[in-house]
This record gives sequence, structure tokens and C-alpha cells, in this order.
Amino acid sequence: MDLMRIDLHAHSTASDGTDSPEGLVIAAAKAGLDVVAITDHDTTAGWAPAAEAVPPGLTLVPGAELSTVSVDPRTGRRVSVHMLAYLFDPLSGALVTEQSRLRAERRTRLRAMAERMADDGLPVDPDEVMDALPADAPAGRPHLAQALVRAGTVVDVNQAFAEYLGNGRGYYLPREDTPVEAAIDMIANAGGVTVIAHPFARSRGSIITPEVLAELAARGMTGVEVDHPNHDEKTRAELRGLAGELGLVRTGSSDYHGTNKSIPIGAETTDPDAFAELVARATGSRVVVA
Repeated sequence: MDLMRIDLHAHSTASDGTDSPEGLVIAAAKAGLDVVAITDHDTTAGWAPAAEAVPPGLTLVPGAELSTVSVDPRTGRRVSVHMLAYLFDPLSGALVTEQSRLRAERRTRLRAMAERMADDGLPVDPDEVMDALPADAPAGRPHLAQALVRAGTVVDVNQAFAEYLGNGRGYYLPREDTPVEAAIDMIANAGGVTVIAHPFARSRGSIITPEVLAELAARGMTGVEVDHPNHDEKTRAELRGLAGELGLVRTGSSDYHGTNKSIPIGAETTDPDAFAELVARATGSRVVVA
């Protein structure tokens, strides 16, 4: 029998992907996946429509990608940490409150970035950018990047990030994200499991240290995303070793965003035994099977 193909990191239009939640599960099935996780940024809005559209033969994992920050107590160094959370109770009070705050924070930040670009003469209408977002959707830089593409300022989203929106670029603004330790605790209290996304993706900016990774593992973090498009083979080997030492589940995922990124769904996958371990540890919600 062929090995199961499992992709545990994919985004829909509920956050900053270009496939609807329904389209996401259909795309996963067409790509030959057996399991796909919907992990939109700071929202569970895509769970219900994705679940209703799951085609036969596909398993849907409800999840989210949480915007968190790590602060090293020894140095005060702050690093953005993307935390994947799976199979948690979406109605958990503390989590609902924090995710609502983050979505509001994202919208405020995006408008401020759009206004700065408009003030500098770039062809961006802040009202149009914001009005195009679904109600209460988590606004992200890809939404602003798409506005630049439509205006012909850049050829694609990658160029928009490279020239205007990436960390350290002129229009980048930070967010007030959730402390990573609090995020781990909230998801655990909601019956879910946590996996740090692309932890050593140096091309994306500052990364956490192995020492901080060990501290998060001790805090109760469940796993680490080893196989990711932004990790080279040397980085993957380093992470596999660290995960083994720390007792962390090792996952692999595409970080699919539809046409906002060039990486196809299913480009990286998770071992079935690792997936089974994540499911076994979670009690907050269940996978969805057609």
C-alpha cells in the first residue's frame, strides 16, 4: 500500500491564502493527499466550510497558525514565532479572546502600512484594501502585496515582500503578538497540540535558538516542523537531531498559500506515525472524514 500523504500546514481565504476553505480541501484531494490541515492565521473561520466540503478519501485536520513572540529572558531578544495548533476546542474562552485581539491588531497594522504607502505616492487605496477583507478576517501582508500586484507596481507577491513589505523594509510594521509560552498553555488547556512552524527558516528573519527551543519543549510544546520549503537539508538534519533529543514530534508541511506563494500543496509531508501521535495527544476537537 502507498504511504499516506499528509500536509499539516495550509492556508485559505479565511486568512491569507487564495483558495477558499472549500477549494483548499478540493485542491488537497486533487493533489493526492490523504490528510490536510487548515491552519489559517489566528482564526478558525474556515473550519466549518472546509469540513462541509471534504471529499471522500480525505481527512481534514482543524488547526490554526498563531502569531506569537519569543523573548529570551537572558538577552531580551524578541523573535517572531509561528505556532501551529491542531485539534483544539475553538470555543475555549481564553483562546477566543486572544485570537480576537490578534485579528484586530492585524487589521490596525495593515491599515497603517497601507496609509504609509499611500502617503508616499504608491498606488494603494487603504479603504479598498480593508474593504476587500472578509468581516473579522485576519489581515496579513499578502493582502497588501496583492494590491501592489493589481496596481502593476510589482510582478508578484514575492517582489512585493522583497522590496516593500518584508522585515526591515520601509513599510514593515511589527505586531503585538501573543507570548509563545502563553500560546502553548492556551492550546494545551483547550485540548490541542502545538508544533512550531519553520523554526530555523533564516531567510524569513531572526530565528529562535536551540536553547529556546528546548525551553518551549519543556513548557509542553508537542512538535517541530522539520520539513518545510524554507529549510535546507543541513537545517533539516539539525532540527531532526534536536527534535530527537527533546522528544518532539517531527512534521513536514508545504505552508501552502495558493497563488500567493509558488509552493504547491503537498510539497512537503508528515510521516503517518508522527501524525498519529499528534492525534492521539489531542482532545479538543476531532479530525473530519467525509
